Amino acid sequence: MNIHKNARTTPHSRLLMVHRVLDQKEPRKKVAAEFGVSVKTVGKWLKRWRAGGERSLNDGSSTPARQRSTPADRVAEIERLRRQRMSSPAIARQLAMPVSTVTSILRRLGLNRLKALDPPVPVIRYEREHPGELLHLDIKKLGRIGSVGHRITGRRSGMINRHHGIGWDYLHVCVDDASRLAYTEILPDERKESAVAFLGRALAWFARYGVSVERIMTDNGNCYRSHAFRDACNDAGIRHLRTKPYTPRTNGKAERFIQTVMRECAYARPFQTSRERAEALPRWTYAYNAHRPHTALDGKPPFSRLNRNNVLGNDS
Repeated sequence: MNIHKNARTTPHSRLLMVHRVLDQKEPRKKVAAEFGVSVKTVGKWLKRWRAGGERSLNDGSSTPARQRSTPADRVAEIERLRRQRMSSPAIARQLAMPVSTVTSILRRLGLNRLKALDPPVPVIRYEREHPGELLHLDIKKLGRIGSVGHRITGRRSGMINRHHGIGWDYLHVCVDDASRLAYTEILPDERKESAVAFLGRALAWFARYGVSVERIMTDNGNCYRSHAFRDACNDAGIRHLRTKPYTPRTNGKAERFIQTVMRECAYARPFQTSRERAEALPRWTYAYNAHRPHTALDGKPPFSRLNRNNVLGNDS
């Protein structure tokens, strides 16, 4: 049985009240004072005891004895209006009903949130057959390090940020769709010049392992929509694909890889400086490519999907 958090008495203490009044003949006023309740409360439990005995001293249900259910046609009308994307207050005004009743019905129907009105977007998973068919590029901002920050110390939101304005570093990533092989760099900005230079170094790095790149996919960031980046892709003979606006899941392999970098490298331990973090990234990326088991690759590392001679001959 659940006792209300503000209850002064329990079934056991109520029984003690009854025995002290009836058996020990103590005045109700004295019993009430010692139990910290009113004389009226003592009288209430005495009345219940006389009516039903010890079981009547338990808390009763708060459910009303009589409940009125909303007619089915009214519930259907509420659902119809909700599917027209009307809010709970608007429906309540139109049907002359309490907002609380409309909200309760919508919650019961599973329509209390607008996203429930739209069918879920089907998840389309794909994987290219050969390395180099498609590379995913993306950029993630990293706060520059002045000292150990809240991701390590657990500093709560609302506390003073003594490093406000220290600036950002930018993690550029390139992930192969078929093998999950990854190339990473931390650069000072996300401008077109940096993106073009990173693309060139990434293509050269993949070429070391015998991977000939056919296509790349990026989001719609300014650097990727620039003429300089377009010309770099044309010069390299690769096709540039861009994701549909506001659908980052299209570039999901890069997004997921960034989450892994953040969790296992960028914020895995308390780096003292941004430079120290930047120096740790290549070591972690090599371990990711060569040794870390990948669930999408049957527990094998990305290098396992490349020609073994290329890996052994080009790795240092």
